[in-house]
Amino acid sequence: MIATIALRELRSLFLSPLAWTILAVLTFILAYVFLVQIQVFVDYQGRLAGLDSSPGVTEVVAAPLFEFAAVLMLLVAPLLTHRSIAGERRAGTLTLLQAAPVTAAEIVLGKFLALIGFFAVLTLIVASMPLSLAAGTGLDWRHLAACVLTLLLLLAAFSAIGLFISALVEEPLIAAVMTFGALLLLKILDWASSAGAAEGSGALFRYVSMSGHYQPMLGGRFSSADALYFVIGTALFLALAAWRLDSDRLQR
Repeated sequence: MIATIALRELRSLFLSPLAWTILAVLTFILAYVFLVQIQVFVDYQGRLAGLDSSPGVTEVVAAPLFEFAAVLMLLVAPLLTHRSIAGERRAGTLTLLQAAPVTAAEIVLGKFLALIGFFAVLTLIVASMPLSLAAGTGLDWRHLAACVLTLLLLLAAFSAIGLFISALVEEPLIAAVMTFGALLLLKILDWASSAGAAEGSGALFRYVSMSGHYQPMLGGRFSSADALYFVIGTALFLALAAWRLDSDRLQR
């Protein structure tokens, strides 16, 4: 049943003009950033070569590209998740879905897998840009793989948070705004620790903030603890979304 829901959601996504518009606009913007970073690498290649541990094309081109893509996802994720549950609730189709022999967890997981499928296509587009340089220069394959995995983990967490918020409200637009606010807050929470917050709360803010977990991995310092942060966060918000749908079903 999960696969059926996922395929239905994924087909609905790719049949909508919004998904194709997002892919087209993001590809154009990221391609421009990619070309700018290549020019930066070419301009400073002579100076970089003189350094003891000079950064290569992966560090100068690929890593900044993935980091810029991660920032753009703050805007894209709410656009894709806001209708997942709130839209169905508003249209009245959620009641029909809940009346079917399917659990709330299966509904949430099906919608989550559809979002991951779309984001996997987007990640593949981003990864294909630095991969195009492999024929003419040496890539740090481990670093590039870390960037790809980090972006997928980040997008999985974004999707789970968006699904949970979409399950909380009835208006898709409100869900989109709330999701963007939540994701932005999670990104900038570490600012509080650097702005003179108390030592205990500062450490908490640094840990909860997503920036402190995905930026080191994009820089090539992949950590299982940072990866576990995203896995646990994703599982937590998916469980909360399923719990919210179960509450709706019990109230009826």
